[in-house]
Amino acid sequence: MIRPTNQRVWFITGTSTGFGKYLVISALSRGDCVIATVRKLDDFTIKNVDQSRLHVITLDVTDSEESIRSKVDAAAGIWGRIDVLVNNAGYGVKTVIEEGGSKVAMTQFQTNFFGLINVTNAVLPYMRQRRSGTLVVMGSRLVWQAHGPTEAYYMASKAAVHAVTECYRAELAEFGIRVLLVAPGGFRTNINKEITYEVDRPIPSYEPLKQNVMKKLGGLFANAKGDPVKGMELVVDVVRGEGKAVGKEFPTTLLLGNAAYVHAQLHCERLSKTMAEWEDVSRNLDFEDDEGYAAESP
Repeated sequence: MIRPTNQRVWFITGTSTGFGKYLVISALSRGDCVIATVRKLDDFTIKNVDQSRLHVITLDVTDSEESIRSKVDAAAGIWGRIDVLVNNAGYGVKTVIEEGGSKVAMTQFQTNFFGLINVTNAVLPYMRQRRSGTLVVMGSRLVWQAHGPTEAYYMASKAAVHAVTECYRAELAEFGIRVLLVAPGGFRTNINKEITYEVDRPIPSYEPLKQNVMKKLGGLFANAKGDPVKGMELVVDVVRGEGKAVGKEFPTTLLLGNAAYVHAQLHCERLSKTMAEWEDVSRNLDFEDDEGYAAESP
């Protein structure tokens, strides 16, 4: 079979529900091939798609680096390449920092951060060899709203994801590999209904705070205005350079949804206000040269 010249092979993690599932459907609808990963095959159900262009594999991003590399190597052989990697697998844990401690934090980071690195590093050799490819990383607008109680570890893991994505972009540019950070906010997905609170060391004093926050979050998720289908259609547009992306430069960061724009803008405004107010005393702190003038910073 002759493959269309514009057909891409996607490798998408976390596709049993939420953004991942809608992304698989969108990519297939454009005529692309998709390798979809799930932790359990029974969790994956997508109907009315061309099954000949869909391959589903089991992959837990918390598995060992060796196991992940082995599964990626096998997946790369299905269609001979991987053109687009989407790191979508992840979850959000709720806990008060003092109750969760480092134990809950490490579990959160193992999936959202270290799992992402292991999957990405397993796929990159195939992209580097061909000197082309697109790395898509699902971040979160919550990195710009990092003042919400019980969400510290999720926010911290996503902030780390944002930072490492920027570094991947710098390191992969010479190989022709594009890197796209997606920061969605305010979307109504099934995964948002699964609010999990984890405790390593219960502290009764936090119970009123915990109950209030969990009740509030449940209402927010249930009434979120964002349509995940539209969101993932835009991501595919950007990757393929078609639809709503036509005529626009490939972005480094793609904000998805009204909530993402609102909180990113508020963050910028808060930062700008503080910078303006403190600039006269917090900026000129360099060593002075021999003539008493402030030396230019390198």
